[in-house]
Order: sequence, then C-alpha cells, then structure tokens
Amino acid sequence: MDEHGEPASPAPTPARPAESRPLRAHAQRNRDALLTAAREAFTAGESDIHVEEIARRAGVGVGTFYRHFATREAVIEAVYDERIQDLCHRAPDLLESLPPHEALRVFMEQLVQHAVESRSMAVALKTVMDLGSPVFNQGRETMSDTIGQLMAAGVADGTIRADVTADTVFRAMGGICASHDQPGWEKAALDVMHLIHDGLRHTDPSP
Repeated sequence: MDEHGEPASPAPTPARPAESRPLRAHAQRNRDALLTAAREAFTAGESDIHVEEIARRAGVGVGTFYRHFATREAVIEAVYDERIQDLCHRAPDLLESLPPHEALRVFMEQLVQHAVESRSMAVALKTVMDLGSPVFNQGRETMSDTIGQLMAAGVADGTIRADVTADTVFRAMGGICASHDQPGWEKAALDVMHLIHDGLRHTDPSP
C-alpha cells in the first residue's frame, strides 16, 4: 500500500548489466578465433584464403565474420596490427629486465624475427598495401617510436649515442629486412643489425 491506501505499483525490475557481459565476451572470442584462423592461414602462405574458409576454421558463420571485419582486407590489416602491437608491447618488459642497450639489441633481433615470420604473409600484405592502407604507416611509426623509447633510455644512462635518431635506425633496419627473400638472409640480417647496434654504443662493443 502507498500513503493513500492504494496498492503500490510493482517496483521496476533492476537492470542486469551482467547479462550483457557474456555476449561481449562471446563476441570477443569470435573475433579472436577469426584472427587466429586468418593469422595461421597467412603464416602458412595461404594468401588467397577466402572469407568463408576463415570463418569455417574459426567455427563461426560468414555473417559473424562481417560483423567484425568489413572486408577480407580488414582482417589482413588486423592480423598485421596485432603482430606489431604484440612486438612493441614487449619493450617495457625488456627495459625492466635488461640494461637499456641490451634491451635495444634484443628488440632489434626481434624485429628481424618479425620480418622472418612475415615473409609468408607477403602476398596477403601486398594486397592491402596496394590499396593504400594506412595501417602499415601506423605500424612503422609504432616500431620507430618503440626504438626511440629504448634508445632514449640508453642515452639517459650513457650507453647509447645521442646523435643518431630512431628514424635513422629504423630505416636502416627496414633496408635490411627488404631483402628477406634472398638465400641466407636471416643470418646476414642479424649480422648487419649487430653492426648497427655496436655503432650506437657509446662504449666499446662487447666481444
């Protein structure tokens, strides 16, 4: 009863936001499954894999694919961006566990490994690059910025020269990685990368 003796209206049912969480989690799982299927296909050299096959391997319908990615090119971009973010997000951990100049060396080695692993994606990536996708320029900026952060830490502790820019180092690394289709490229790339790293050191290179 209310204050006038009338039957009280039923209290409104409170919102239950928790019920939407499984939907969001389910959608995230679907997106992750699509990215995994696409990444594995591209890494295996299946550059011409169709949307329908990516969806089938992810265990979802084609409609679910298009709810997450507007085009096939969009999933290629997402796979590439995921790889770049994963690579660059390791830098803070490297700085926590290693001296700055060593963290820089390890990251540069990881860049070479990234290029090695990206070779099988080359055809798929070229398709997107030919369309003028901005994701590659963004990826380059992210990698160059990460090199800059590692170099700045080395400059601060006196182990890395201050007269070389991160962009110069990244361009040099890019030049090395551009020849990834040549025989024996990986070892040669690591050798040249170590020369670059030694040239950045303020002190004598370690033997």
